[in-house]
Amino acid sequence: MKCQGRSRRTYTGAKVKAARSKRKFELGRESADTHIHDTKRKNVSTRGGNRKVRLLQCNVANVTDAQGKCQTTSIETVVGNTANSHYVRRNILTKGSVIKTPLGNAKITSRPGQDGVVNAVLLE
Repeated sequence: MKCQGRSRRTYTGAKVKAARSKRKFELGRESADTHIHDTKRKNVSTRGGNRKVRLLQCNVANVTDAQGKCQTTSIETVVGNTANSHYVRRNILTKGSVIKTPLGNAKITSRPGQDGVVNAVLLE
């Protein structure tokens, strides 16, 4: 869990008197928890007038093979995830998760909740 601003307690448990209130740059947001379904995106405004594209649902991935050839293919299921083993059961797509496609197993290299796209590299 990420910290949203400084803790209100010291390491011994004493209360810290706040010198100021919370700031906009300390804002935290819900994680996207991208799962397998028809594609659904959401735009989020960020600092400096920029934006992020949250990928809420997706069922296709851009898969690159060993020769560097890229193909868009459907995602069947999540096979493994080193970030959280429960994400496999819930079919949540994160960077590093292994997905099953018609081409074979592939490892996700993009950050779907931040980039708005699923890029993967074919394993084997």
